[in-house]
Amino acid sequence: MPRVSIRESDLYLPVKRLLESHRYEVKGEVQDCDVLAIRGADAPVVVELKVTLNLDVILQAVARLSLTPHVYIGIPAECGAFKRRRRPTIKLLRMLGLGLLVVANAHRETRTAQVLLDPGLYTPRRSKRRQQRLIGEFIRRLGDPNLGGTETRRGIVTAYRQRALEIARFPPQSGPTKASRIARALQDPKARDVLYRDVYGWFDRASLGVYDLSPKGRDVLGPARRE
Repeated sequence: MPRVSIRESDLYLPVKRLLESHRYEVKGEVQDCDVLAIRGADAPVVVELKVTLNLDVILQAVARLSLTPHVYIGIPAECGAFKRRRRPTIKLLRMLGLGLLVVANAHRETRTAQVLLDPGLYTPRRSKRRQQRLIGEFIRRLGDPNLGGTETRRGIVTAYRQRALEIARFPPQSGPTKASRIARALQDPKARDVLYRDVYGWFDRASLGVYDLSPKGRDVLGPARRE
């Protein structure tokens, strides 16, 4: 049986029933608002209905905040754009002070609406640890080796990668070398940890505490010298 396309008007009655269950009087299409609900002296509730969640409806809902702090976006639960990015979408709406209603079974007569998010003031919880990691990476990174906006994480030159490259550049003619000697020469006490972990596969352990460049490390030396 072919799937019937959803219209915005299909979302109206379940949203209206939900609001009426909370003792609101509800009317549609009032002064460009898809749904307007009034309850006594309370601030009105506005709901903007859309079959898909996109920037247009978010901007529309933000504009409604000049009328009332109680603004919701109403979408079908089957909305693919929302299902793919549920958590970041809810976070964005919370930051904007918007609420979210979803209508289940939007293709059927037994449609029901539920509240996923109520509008309110957003107070983000800061992560001191993540902030310190961010600033630490900035400070440790030498120069500015990456183009902002690079599409992929592959090839990004991090501070750790720069340190590994410096170790790989340690005179290759010296052959297998003690990690302690490399650490002293480069004045980098964490060089031994880089050699031991060998994240990029650039080093071979010749013996306990002694390392040499791997074939992969020798291959990377050419472009590494140009960075």
